[in-house]
Amino acid sequence: MIKKTLATLLALFAAAAFAAVDVNDASVADLDSIKGIGPGTSSKIVEQRQAAKFKDWDDLVQRVSGIGDKRAAKLSAEGLTVNGAAFKAGAVVKALAKPAPTTVPVKPAAPAAAAKP
Repeated sequence: MIKKTLATLLALFAAAAFAAVDVNDASVADLDSIKGIGPGTSSKIVEQRQAAKFKDWDDLVQRVSGIGDKRAAKLSAEGLTVNGAAFKAGAVVKALAKPAPTTVPVKPAAPAAAAKP
């Protein structure tokens, strides 16, 4: 019985240690504790957050240079949230997305003249 109680308490402490870090409430130290965020990125986040809190992941990606969809997904997997929400792949729509490359139809090559025997 004591072992089960102790195991439950340890599990609760472990879960609390891996609690999500919200980008709008986190200190610089909290942001730095997320794998993938260093001093440069945390200072950019705090600087942008001083102007206005982040509305969602799209807002974070657009305002903080160096964070794109791929990095946002990794940071979210490490415990970073925006207003308590995890990053959802495909949710971020870039305003300055590059247009898809156009393809030029290629005319088939003319058939080679048949060789005479």
